[in-house]
Order: sequence, then structure tokens, then C-alpha cells
Amino acid sequence: MTTKKIGFIGIGMMGHGMVRNLLAKGFPVKLKVHRNRANLADLLAAGATEADTHAATAQDVDIVFLCVTGSPQVEAIVYGADGLLGAARAGLIVVDCSTAEPSSSTRIRADFAARGVSFIDAPLARTPKEAEEGRLNTMVGADPEDFRTIEPVLQAFCENIFHVGPPGHGHVLKLVNNMMAMSFASCIAEAFAVAAKSGLDLKRLYDVVSVGGVNCGIFQMMTAKTLTEGTVDGFKFGIANAQKDLRYYTHLAESLPVASFMGEAAHQSLVQAVNLGFGDKLIASLFEAQEKINDVKIVPR
Repeated sequence: MTTKKIGFIGIGMMGHGMVRNLLAKGFPVKLKVHRNRANLADLLAAGATEADTHAATAQDVDIVFLCVTGSPQVEAIVYGADGLLGAARAGLIVVDCSTAEPSSSTRIRADFAARGVSFIDAPLARTPKEAEEGRLNTMVGADPEDFRTIEPVLQAFCENIFHVGPPGHGHVLKLVNNMMAMSFASCIAEAFAVAAKSGLDLKRLYDVVSVGGVNCGIFQMMTAKTLTEGTVDGFKFGIANAQKDLRYYTHLAESLPVASFMGEAAHQSLVQAVNLGFGDKLIASLFEAQEKINDVKIVPR
């Protein structure tokens, strides 16, 4: 099989590790860098080349990966000046690894399809640590033929690759997954605030939950380091990003339409944390937001 030539837009916390592993597996990679050039040098040293525009990133490559914050950024890359749509040519594949709004992705997919380009959604799970290790998870929405084409490329930086259905289903699954994760994180923060306000020993609460049915990865990422080390960095995902994802989820539920009491509540808890100044913090800082709202102490300092 001929090695695919890769264009890549978005070398942030996740994208850097993805590109590093693509290069290590022998894929030629052309990058388009935005504002932050701090993590570019080692990729260029490893053989990556740099493009001046988004359009140039798509020239002479087989697949373009997007790994940016969300739909506004994807739309700017596709429709903006020197954007990908203007450089579209039949046979090109564009893979969106962002967590994006399904309605936006549907429009982009149709515009690319009119030019013979496949637009695939392949949002990611796990953290920048696994990105650097080449052990991400991805959930891919694609036609079977397109999936067969990109799967060997995804294997360069993914441990688990799930073909979850036709185009669009990857983004839907990611939003549903994130709604469950963020709802539980918000629930944990509130529960610990109630426990703290009542005078309950929070370490006893942790011990009991850790050996019962409520225990899970989300609970441990939220609480283990917080209670033992007094830090709030155990869950490597930002509150502002989570708020954005839950907004996309509630838009999706409304469009179907499906009532979304839990999703709306989780979304508003994240909105509140952002409004209190915690948007640039990680998810376990929901504890800090609860401390501020309720005048309690949760994080040992």
C-alpha cells in the first residue's frame, strides 16, 4: 500500500502527539500552524513541512486532518480565506478529529461532497498523554470504503478505532459520551459540596464510593489526586471545552427533538463555573467552583 501523504491543521495538546506518531510511522506530514509555534520545532526536525495557508495544506496530499477546538474553528478553516473548500479536489479526504456540532458538520460535508471530497468525523478520546504515546481512541463516522482508507493512518496514533456508523455518527457518539462524563463530573462536585457542608469526612466518602457501584474512571480522575495531593489536575480536560461540548449536545437533543433535563443541568453547571472564572481550569476545578458558590472547603490546601 502506498503511504498516504498527510496534511494536518491544529498541533495543539492533542495534535502534537498525533503528528509526532504519524511521522514516526513514516507518513509525510505537512502542517498549518496557527498562533502557537511553541511545539513545532521537534516536528519539523522529525521531517514535517510547513504550509502557509489552509489551502496549501491540502495540496499534494491524500488526507487532511483537522484537530481544533470546535465548529467555529472548523468552519473558518473550511470556508475562510485560502480555506480548504477552495482547494478541494476529487478524491481528497478531510478527517475532522475535533468535537464539533453535527449540524455544522452536515453542511460542511455536503459542500465538500459537491466537489468530490469525503468529509469524515473522527473525534478523539483520552488525553494529550495518550496522544504522545500513540494510544488515543477514536470513533469514526464514515462510509465503509473511506473507513478502510483511513484506518491504517489512524493506527499511527490510536490504540482503539471504532467505526461507529455512517458520516456524522462519530460526532454524535462523542457528544453523547461527553454528556455522560460531564454530567457525572458535575454531580460529583455537587455531591462533595453537600458532604462538605454537612461536615462529613470527604476521605470516608471517597473510600466508600471507591469500592462500590458508583466508582468509575471519572470519579477517580475527579477525586483521587484532589483529596490526596490537594491538586485539581487529575482530569485532563478544560471546563470551557466541556461547556462547549455540552452546548453542542443540548443543541443536538433539541433538534431531534429529545427532552434533555440532565444534559441541560450539566451544561448550566459548566456555564456557572465559567462565569465564576474557572473556564481555563481543568474539570476537577468544578470543586473550586462549588467551594466559591457554597462557602465550603473541598480541596485540602
